[in-house]
Amino acid sequence: MDKIIALCKRRGFVFQSSEIYGGLNGAWDYGPLGSQLKKNIKDHWWRAMTQLRDDIVGLDGAILMNRAVWRASGHEETFNDPLVDCKTCKGRFRADQVAATPCPQKPSQCVGAGPDCQLTEPRSFNLMFKTHAGAVESEDNLVYLRPETAQAIFVQFRNVLDTARKKLPFGIAQIGKAFRNEINPRNFTFRSREFEQMEVEFFVKPGTGREWLERWLEDRLAWYESIGIPRKKIHVLDVPESDRAFYSKGTYDLEYEFPFGVQELEGIAYRTDYDLSRHQEASGKPLDYFDEETKEKFVPHVVEPSAGVDRTCLAVLCEAFAEEEVVDEKGNKEVRTVLRFAPCIAPIKVGVFPLLKNKPELVAKAREVERLLRPHMAVFYDESGAIGRRYRRQDEVGTPFGVTIDFETVEGIKEGPMAGRTDTVTLRHRDSMVQERVAINELVPKLVAAIR
Repeated sequence: MDKIIALCKRRGFVFQSSEIYGGLNGAWDYGPLGSQLKKNIKDHWWRAMTQLRDDIVGLDGAILMNRAVWRASGHEETFNDPLVDCKTCKGRFRADQVAATPCPQKPSQCVGAGPDCQLTEPRSFNLMFKTHAGAVESEDNLVYLRPETAQAIFVQFRNVLDTARKKLPFGIAQIGKAFRNEINPRNFTFRSREFEQMEVEFFVKPGTGREWLERWLEDRLAWYESIGIPRKKIHVLDVPESDRAFYSKGTYDLEYEFPFGVQELEGIAYRTDYDLSRHQEASGKPLDYFDEETKEKFVPHVVEPSAGVDRTCLAVLCEAFAEEEVVDEKGNKEVRTVLRFAPCIAPIKVGVFPLLKNKPELVAKAREVERLLRPHMAVFYDESGAIGRRYRRQDEVGTPFGVTIDFETVEGIKEGPMAGRTDTVTLRHRDSMVQERVAINELVPKLVAAIR
């Protein structure tokens, strides 16, 4: 994990927020490569949810909502973690995690295990950030930064239903920021106070929720495979009833084997009609559904696949990271650091390299190839250093392809089945390091097909 964190800073994936002022615990900034990786993951999810299906539409809800929303949902009263203080080190910890949390003064021991530890009795700590909407701070204009994106979907259910002209079963998808005042942010970007969620609330007829829960489990596992996380690395936990929310009639946790342990990536929950019923009761507005076929009116049930963008980014980085011994062009052994991103989410799709920067004809042709590719994909142009070093730099940031413009590009191939042809380039594949000769006019269709 330390190597991955170091690479993230060195190559511009993730920086500590407010670093020049000592940072802010639980907040992270995504650099040039990290922000693109994050965007690619979100775009891939959004395409899978709303473009490749006809039963899900999108929503972008506000972060600030009427306080009544959080009263009705139960968050204001029950969205709590158990908190304990240590009178010795003055630290604050989640009471249910002290057995696995290193002591700040003696990291070889866990909190509460040392003879000097003096822990208080646990007390409830509400995780929602408070602020005020308006010029004067008062109880009347108290609002919260949303701790989840789901509630915006529930309170807009009627508007979406009326405008999108959908029939059950159908879903509403949303990607957005959420905020939780975590007692102990930890494990890099895994548990933060500011994070992003990718959620679907999928509305179904009563009695069909379990069936849809199973279908969503399969769909989500297939999606993680499509971004490079194999099923064998994902543990499916059928959450026992004693550990589920009281309104859940079934929940699956998808857990990934992070270097710091097996931890949750996504939850898929059958939430019944709890949320819509609570908001219908509290608001006095109808949130039911009339089935034209059966002439029944009912409050729909919901299945919710809820994934963390930041956790998915971190899982992708962990899965892609590799170090391997290779032999360079001079026969010397070296360690190659490589990020084996799935091409569809790689921040940079192709590197373009003139073999020598002091040869104007090679540089001019390389710039021509760059201009050809850039409208179709993210391109990085590099003419600095030996070609092998340039390959290694792109391997380390996960670029799946490299295009090298050499003397055969401008002078023609000397021998073989392509002898005499000009305007060909060397296409290098990141994972295998295999190189092939490709005509420039074939590059766009070949690469576009590979990065989808």
